[in-house]
Amino acid sequence: MGLNVKNKDKIAVVGAGFSGAVIANLLAKEGFYVDVLDSRDHIGGNCFTKRYEDSGVVEHVYGPHIFHTDNEDVWRFVTSLVKFRSYTNRVKSTVNGSVYSLPINLHTINQFFNKVLSPGEAREFVSNMGDQSIADPVTFEDQALKFVGKELYEAFFKGYTEKQWGVSPRELPASILKRLPVRFNYDDNYFSHRFQGMPEDGYTSIFEKLLGHENINVVLGRDFSREDRKKYKHVFYSGAIDAWFGFEYGDLGYRTLEFKREVYDFDFQGCAVMNYGDASVPFTRRAQHDYFSPWEEAKKHVVYTEYSRASARGDTPYYPIRLVEEKELLKKYVERASKEVGVTFVGRLGTYRYLDMDVTISEAMNVANQSIACWLEGRRPPSFFVDPLA
Repeated sequence: MGLNVKNKDKIAVVGAGFSGAVIANLLAKEGFYVDVLDSRDHIGGNCFTKRYEDSGVVEHVYGPHIFHTDNEDVWRFVTSLVKFRSYTNRVKSTVNGSVYSLPINLHTINQFFNKVLSPGEAREFVSNMGDQSIADPVTFEDQALKFVGKELYEAFFKGYTEKQWGVSPRELPASILKRLPVRFNYDDNYFSHRFQGMPEDGYTSIFEKLLGHENINVVLGRDFSREDRKKYKHVFYSGAIDAWFGFEYGDLGYRTLEFKREVYDFDFQGCAVMNYGDASVPFTRRAQHDYFSPWEEAKKHVVYTEYSRASARGDTPYYPIRLVEEKELLKKYVERASKEVGVTFVGRLGTYRYLDMDVTISEAMNVANQSIACWLEGRRPPSFFVDPLA
């Protein structure tokens, strides 16, 4: 037996990023009427792209987003919406006046140490530099020192990490560094996933497809309050969990980004992304956006210089910090959220977790499908489908 959806069974989705857009699209296809509300004046969340007249380039307004995944279902889903072009993310890093390739690979190692090592020799060389007295790395610094040693850590990770997160690497969990590989060949593809690409016309085209269903009503420039939920059968909330409760227990820690946009008549840096590892340089990286769509001919070369700082109320939060004190505070909000009726918290902000785009989409697909299953069984969807404390 299918769902008996009535006109009054309207769903609210708060946030028009990937979490909200995917959930709204899948529910609309099941016959639900969905209001998608976002406080910003555009769809797409932090993945919003826009073609500016002065550059002629599709720009990633909130920083670079390169799609990469091993999840075939997610890849099939996004490529069914818009055309994707093959794209390989090749990142460079300026350190101590020299330019190196990231992630750390055989070229980086040989260049940095002025050697000509084979893969096996390089593996042994780096292993010998690592601090093997660290048996069980707990912090970011522990992890780096154990596996790449002091010199590579201080050149490529320490300064950049301090600028990105605003804290010492000794205060960050080792899990953050586990996402950054070290390769003992000349592979400079920043990602190792099976599927990698870029939407041909930018990410906004994906959101236009997702939210273009006749059962979806998009309301921009509109805040959503806890009182508003009374109008809906259910609310899927992808905003910040502490904001939903009026910051009752205090503010969770986020990092936000600021961008300086500049347009040039000439090729500014010769690559898409240039990191700056030196602590003395105030910004973390520069992105030249015409390199994100090499199949197009840009009128100008547009560069975004990226600065990271602590996020305050009213800022756009990007990265949950998740230090020990944040986890304790999060526990209070999760316990409170679990008692909410008719609200499901989703996405990076709603669950206070760092999520890549593919994971966000996969979880949103699961939330939509599992919510439909709950309604078929006469139950309300739970507050969380993924444990934010895990």
